[in-house]
Amino acid sequence: MKALVFQGPGRTAWQDVPDPGIKDAADAIVRVDAATICGTDLHIIKGDVPEVAPGTILGHEAVGEVMETGGDVRTVRAGDRVLVSCISACGRCRFCRENRYGQCRGGWVLGHLIDGTQAAYVRVPFADLSVHPLPSSVDSHDAVLLADIFPTAYEVGVLNGNVRPGDTVVVVGAGPIGLAAIVTARLYTPGRIIAIDLAESRLAAARALGADATANAGERPEQLVDDLTEGLGADVVMEAVGVPESFEMCTRMVCPGGRVANIGVHGKPAALHLEDLWIKDVTITTGLVDTHSAPLLLRMMATNRLPASSLVTHRFALGQMEEAYDVFSRAAETGALKVALGGPGHDAVARSAAEPPAAS
Repeated sequence: MKALVFQGPGRTAWQDVPDPGIKDAADAIVRVDAATICGTDLHIIKGDVPEVAPGTILGHEAVGEVMETGGDVRTVRAGDRVLVSCISACGRCRFCRENRYGQCRGGWVLGHLIDGTQAAYVRVPFADLSVHPLPSSVDSHDAVLLADIFPTAYEVGVLNGNVRPGDTVVVVGAGPIGLAAIVTARLYTPGRIIAIDLAESRLAAARALGADATANAGERPEQLVDDLTEGLGADVVMEAVGVPESFEMCTRMVCPGGRVANIGVHGKPAALHLEDLWIKDVTITTGLVDTHSAPLLLRMMATNRLPASSLVTHRFALGQMEEAYDVFSRAAETGALKVALGGPGHDAVARSAAEPPAAS
């Protein structure tokens, strides 16, 4: 089969590799019908995630059909159409018993510690908790967004940030994760949502998805937050970029008693200015997604409560993986939010990044 293989920092190849097989009785083999690229994949290629060994197939998000299962798998069987979660949870360890699947001895392994989903087939460990049957009404290119970005934004951003009615919420970074954070934060009726990014196309997408105000990251966004909150700062600030400057900006924009929810993947140290924060009663959270919310979000998608399709700006055939990476990695130029791969061939550009979501 063909797969995108990490060759070391800065190098990947779409190449022939052996088909995966069952290695454990809890495994499932899934034929990949739709996949996508995550910002984390770009971090891996840059060398920010050194645990990923050269020779690993990248990717941790997919929708497909179960082809084979191990003898212990009970929740799915061959022929089922499923969502492949980015987290593979054993269901038995201390962390799984606490719904903290991301900290499981499995956890984030696909495209990280074992071969991932950017391939024709993928072996999914702990299949009973790691794949979810999909209703026929849910489009594959929409459903694949529930493998990672929506659960990550909701759990690590909205829930960790404890968004409450009336809050002022700032989302720094209006890429796919930040936009999903805007969508899911709105479920809690905050008073206002402010989106900050460097790209005007992404700020336009943020406004279309429900941001009440936007600011260019290079044009004094802290002043806008200060003006809108009468100098208090935001109740919740979510970091969805993964660079020191954006994290430090978040800590300057939060109000006393507020919450900073870090979502971004960081490859470099960021300064924590305790000389300023120690007196402010600020809560800072970090986290890897657990995906415990995937069934809830899937039910919402099935009833048209999540405008997922508006985040998919580019579509490619699976064999166009390298072209898809090129478009996604140059998002500031291409306007890419999320790229979807697989299914029948599509034109690369499917819709404008600023096009409003379909009515729910």
